[in-house]
Amino acid sequence: MTDYGEEQRNELEAIESIYPDSFTVLSEAPTSFTITVTSDAGENDETVQVTLKFTYVEKYPDEAPLWEIHSQENLEDSDTEDVLTLLKQQAEENLGMVMIFTLVTAVQEKLNEMVDQIKSRREEETLRREREAEEAEKQAFQGTVVTIENFLTWKAQFEQDMLELRRKKQKEDEQSGKNKLTGKQLFETDHNLDTSDIQFLEDGGNSVEVDESLFQDIDDLELEEDDPDFDPLDIGSDED
Repeated sequence: MTDYGEEQRNELEAIESIYPDSFTVLSEAPTSFTITVTSDAGENDETVQVTLKFTYVEKYPDEAPLWEIHSQENLEDSDTEDVLTLLKQQAEENLGMVMIFTLVTAVQEKLNEMVDQIKSRREEETLRREREAEEAEKQAFQGTVVTIENFLTWKAQFEQDMLELRRKKQKEDEQSGKNKLTGKQLFETDHNLDTSDIQFLEDGGNSVEVDESLFQDIDDLELEEDDPDFDPLDIGSDED
């Protein structure tokens, strides 16, 4: 008859000696403990870590222990699901034998793979961003490729815009014509025009200078108004 208690105690002592810094007993009845598993450091010293909680069942190792992820660092939800799936698979393969060391070792290897995957994902993300930047720069340099379709679209929009501008200008011209006053309307509406001539005379001192030399003495002129042959243009010629 198998002594399950003895096998469990012996394994517990071995696990404690293998993982002295990461092994912690939580309870003795039932026996429950945690083991913290950390990956090897990646390229930039990044690591992933998971703390596994195990609980012995009465007939362990003929029956699988209970397990759960107690805590984790830098793991995505999909990564934790992968760890739980791996534990189930390994437990089924090792029924009848003490298996905690085997389970922890499998998880350790899985975490190391995850670190490499994180590195690959970062490299892929960097390459993707570089490709997007190059494509954007190429697109900016080339501009928009002219096709018949987008040219006709642009032409239709351009003609529509020009039509709107012509309509707007025509409307403004019509409004300007309606508001333009005639000379009479300006005179009637601007009362300053009524006194503009008077103001002009006042500014000149109510006097207008006349050059009298430009005129002959009207009294010296003998106008023969009764003479039917009288021609005013002959007045100057008689003096010659």
